[in-house]
Amino acid sequence: MSEKNHEETQAETIVGPSVKVEGELSSEGNVRIDGQVAGNVRTSQNLAVGEQAVISANVKALNAVIAGKIKGNITVEEALEITETGQVEGDITAKIISISPGAIFQGQCQMPLPTNQETEIEVEEVME
Repeated sequence: MSEKNHEETQAETIVGPSVKVEGELSSEGNVRIDGQVAGNVRTSQNLAVGEQAVISANVKALNAVIAGKIKGNITVEEALEITETGQVEGDITAKIISISPGAIFQGQCQMPLPTNQETEIEVEEVME
């Protein structure tokens, strides 16, 4: 999911540049954060983090584009993109991860294995 495509998706919840949220931010729709959030961020849809955003929270979303700063763990069900201005300090779990040149990432990354039989990795023991 590119930032351009994500920006074309209308956000249901917007945390503007002058807004500071402390506590849990939870939504069933698309969320865009351009301000500050301290707590947890959860959405069942897409998350966009603007260049000026500063988030000190664990984050869960369907898809996410990070252009600002996040200090916390990120769990994304599908695709995570960290743009050239993005900074992440925490662990990441996502099926698809894209980190642009210039982005900063400090933490561990985990990409779950597919669960269907066609793409599952099989391990065979060879005995002689």
